[in-house]
Amino acid sequence: MQLTPIATEATTPAAGLASRVFDRLDARLEFNVERPIVLALSGGGDSMALLDLAALWAARRGRRLLAVTVDHGLNSASGRWNAIAARAAAAAGVEWRGIRWDGPRPSTGLPAAARAARHALIADVAREVGARVMLFAHTSSDVAEADWMRARGSSLGRIRAWAPSPAWPQGRGLMLLRPLLPESRERVRTYLAGRGLGWVEDPGNVDPRYARSRARQDLAIAGGAAVPAPAPQPRAIRGPAPRVSAIGIIQLSRAASSRTLAKAAVCAGGGSRPPRGERLSRLLVRLAAGEDFTVAMCGARIEAVGPRLTLMREAGEFVRFPPTPQVARAGGVLVWDGRFELTALATGTRVVAAAGRLGQLAPEDRQRLATVPAAARPTLPVLIREGSAAPILAGRTGDARCLVGERLALALDETTHESGLGDALHGAKPPDPLFSV
Repeated sequence: MQLTPIATEATTPAAGLASRVFDRLDARLEFNVERPIVLALSGGGDSMALLDLAALWAARRGRRLLAVTVDHGLNSASGRWNAIAARAAAAAGVEWRGIRWDGPRPSTGLPAAARAARHALIADVAREVGARVMLFAHTSSDVAEADWMRARGSSLGRIRAWAPSPAWPQGRGLMLLRPLLPESRERVRTYLAGRGLGWVEDPGNVDPRYARSRARQDLAIAGGAAVPAPAPQPRAIRGPAPRVSAIGIIQLSRAASSRTLAKAAVCAGGGSRPPRGERLSRLLVRLAAGEDFTVAMCGARIEAVGPRLTLMREAGEFVRFPPTPQVARAGGVLVWDGRFELTALATGTRVVAAAGRLGQLAPEDRQRLATVPAAARPTLPVLIREGSAAPILAGRTGDARCLVGERLALALDETTHESGLGDALHGAKPPDPLFSV
């Protein structure tokens, strides 16, 4: 498709930044489609600049934006900040929605909890409105601060320009795009000044109780707040590409990279927390030595035999950390154990692990399991309908869809454009049965 360039006079810093951001949006997003794009709008300088830039781009590319502001309730001025964000969205011609985080506040790790809640709430909105991509306003200054924190023991993940939503399962099938990532915070403020736009300054940004504030102050003193964002990394798969079965069993080459192995373990285990670096390093040493072994990591069972690794959900984890009991509601979508999305369930149907119930399954269900590795059978979902004690294997009639393969593909950068995120990610396509005879 031949694009019409978005006219900018790149004779000023502001115009130059706009041209670069438009190019990044063009490279990732579709044009002239009704599906909205969700934009995270805090009211701070970075997100206000992104709002202005994305609104200009969307008006020329036939896209609809929905700005979402999350009120964490951590500052007495948050109501006023929300009002400022709402007015800015209206001035830019963008729809706006405000959400309040009403979840429990942990006694430690509050910034991380607030960040996780923000991602989950915004992802919920994106799924509700049928969006596939969410725009976040991180800059290269955020990259530098995250690197500073990680060097001092933080488990904060690396910030990438195009990455799956970190919220799971709320963010399943959703991608984050950070078109400001190569730009410094100072450059973004210059853009805002050139456009005559204001923003909110959160006093938490200079509160020394928070690691990010200390990072910002240290980097400013050292003159390192404007370090450039790292160049995009190549795909991290070595050896044959991963293979994922219909029930979420992953096969990798023993030569798979540390990143691929870590992502596969998280996806197979259904959780969201990556493995600790030292534990992953020890595992890689054993693999390089040619050992055959079985270990558990991130809720996944990892079997190393010869040149192949097999990853699946670890059944023993259901004893240590039983999944929260889930009961279906009429017309609802239920995600079980972070690995299966179930639909079309009768109201009151309970979804539980097959562990301890395999012998109670009907003969036809046991026949369906005959080709499934014995270690994986207890980790599959079964249904117990209201008024009945007999378990039924989920997926027999297409009411269950495994999320593992899709999740791993996005985590390993196999989808690089919005057009590659199909309707199946939002349940529009009926799932295929997990088992057949």
